[in-house]
Amino acid sequence: MAKLRRATVYFQPRVYRALKIQAAAADRGISDYVNDAVLQALREEASDLELINKRSKQPVRPFSEVVRELRRDGLL
Repeated sequence: MAKLRRATVYFQPRVYRALKIQAAAADRGISDYVNDAVLQALREEASDLELINKRSKQPVRPFSEVVRELRRDGLL
């Protein structure tokens, strides 16, 4: 297992209380919850980046062209 690192995190008092209660009820540490939350956020960011990269290869259609067509068709 990788060596764990220490960090100081500040929570709003009510958030910290809820986190403590949840951690105790689940017999887990607060660090476990924080690590899980950060990893989930990083996974979501990585997934977003993959989607952005895929979409960056799609052809781009200028908005001005769309407006021109809408005007031509009498919709604007």
